[in-house]
Amino acid sequence: MKIDLFSIILPIHNQADHLEDLIREYLLVTNEIPVQCEFILVINNCSDQSLEICQKFAAQDKRIVIINSAEGGWGLAVRLGLAKARGSLICFTNSARTQPQDLQLFLLYGITNPTVVIKANRRFRDNWARRLGSLIYNLETRMLFDLPYWDINGTPKIFPRTFEKLLQLKENGDLIDAEFNIICRTQAYPVLEVPLVSVTRRGGKSTTNLGSAVKMYLGAFLLWQRIRKGNK
Repeated sequence: MKIDLFSIILPIHNQADHLEDLIREYLLVTNEIPVQCEFILVINNCSDQSLEICQKFAAQDKRIVIINSAEGGWGLAVRLGLAKARGSLICFTNSARTQPQDLQLFLLYGITNPTVVIKANRRFRDNWARRLGSLIYNLETRMLFDLPYWDINGTPKIFPRTFEKLLQLKENGDLIDAEFNIICRTQAYPVLEVPLVSVTRRGGKSTTNLGSAVKMYLGAFLLWQRIRKGNK
């Protein structure tokens, strides 16, 4: 498979406190990748200076594309990026939690395995509450949807453009990662899970809390019901 361009989708939500260093480091590590990369920075309902910082970099580097979304949502930001992506390989990741060296590693995995899905399997969380919440959610989704994968929400996620169903994701919220994994199983897309041990958050404030966790647990069950009704 010929890889002419790697599209990297980075949803950004109120990350002005660390965004300049992050973008600069991402650009540096991708300079060492043997494939041209484009960065799609999706400004996800930001109320800080994130947009202005991204615009400054875009003015200096043609590899950077900016999408400014007034409406929030992790899934919506990913979907907007997917609609803009031009690459034969596509990556999306949580920019607040993905270290530059980890992004570089996963891009290399994608280049050397261009006909499979590459997804992170984060082995650790930064506190016990996140570990417990992640365990419950992963057990729930594995049971409901008969998924063989761990760390449903783990990013980076990488896939080839030829896996067209993954370009047609519909969820606008956090359930987009569950939807992604469900499609991989139902379409029999081969998946390579790569362990990732980094837990450090670069900055910004996580939107995950007890309320959002409960919403995800309920959302996964409602998604299962919709799929079940659609299959009847």
